[in-house]
Amino acid sequence: MTETALPRVRADIDLAALRANVRTLRAHAPGAAFMAVVKADGYGHGMVPCARAAVEAGATWVGTATPEEALALRAAGIGGRVMCWLWTPGSPWREAVEADIDVSVSRVDALGEVVTAARAAGRRARVQLKADTGLGRNGCMPEDWPELVAAALRAEADGSVRVTGVWSHFACADEPGHPSIAAQLGTFKEMVGRAEDAGVRPEVRHIANSPAALTLPETHFDLVRPGIAMYGVSPSPEVGTPADFGLRPVMTVTAALAHVKRAPAGHGVSYGHRYTTPGETTLGLVPAGYGDGIPRHASGTGPVLVGGKWRTAAGTIAMDQFVVDLGGDEPELGSEAVLFGPGDRGEPTAEDWARAAGTIAYEIVTRIGARVPRIYRDERSD
Repeated sequence: MTETALPRVRADIDLAALRANVRTLRAHAPGAAFMAVVKADGYGHGMVPCARAAVEAGATWVGTATPEEALALRAAGIGGRVMCWLWTPGSPWREAVEADIDVSVSRVDALGEVVTAARAAGRRARVQLKADTGLGRNGCMPEDWPELVAAALRAEADGSVRVTGVWSHFACADEPGHPSIAAQLGTFKEMVGRAEDAGVRPEVRHIANSPAALTLPETHFDLVRPGIAMYGVSPSPEVGTPADFGLRPVMTVTAALAHVKRAPAGHGVSYGHRYTTPGETTLGLVPAGYGDGIPRHASGTGPVLVGGKWRTAAGTIAMDQFVVDLGGDEPELGSEAVLFGPGDRGEPTAEDWARAAGTIAYEIVTRIGARVPRIYRDERSD
């Protein structure tokens, strides 16, 4: 792309903002180590550049969901502690062991796969035991915990593994005062205590995600795992805005208007004619759609900044494009349409799109697709 080319659509990623967010989050949990969670391609921001920036800002751990993500970090030269937690039978356990990745296990049979992999690799595996304290997804149930702990200690005794951590995950930490928070915290303490009484000596105990890291200091233990907050997006409007916590959104999505034309009153717009022009007006074509991750559920409601004014997606958001009613304004072809960003220029934010689509801001940034180029910026002062 030349300097003068007009990009169809782009996502600008402010790495200086990400580093500043990491430092801010570390200040919220000064006594805990920091894991930068970069799963799902860094919540849509780019896994490897974001991992590097986070480590530069003081993250001592990097977290992914899948082993393939963790191995890709190693292939990109990301050193230090890397952990992944979403495993299925037959996953690349040996490759992870050889790459010195901390692997999470919730079942005795999964631990058996790790032991087999460690013996094949000729090195000790780094294992973290996950407890289901009430989320009901992955994790070992309390009644099965003694069996998993005992199996892990046997594997540790024979030199196959080193139990490096005990951890869990909150269900409702983004809902202040939810009774499950205290219940899960109590269960976690109990399960950690039972493991330690049996002989486990974990390097880290951790349960705090973004909202817990920001608002629940009693949950910080040895390590916090911010995900969405690291990218400057609030985990929940009820918890607070990014600005409330000193965070700045990292992603800005813009497009260049592909077409501008006059339309008469009563002119149908896009599939299904869910929008009809109320009077003579100007229509602008934004060349991005659900094929790029723009949610179709925001048809008729998705906000866009064009020419300093908020516009709304007029009618159905299609796979590659959608229309905005410019109300008679006639911007030049190629003029910038800002879908979302930090909000500094009055543009919508990811949270605004989340409200428009009836979803959460996590989904808005994470779903921005691979055909939207990421442009990494480092222009803001740290």
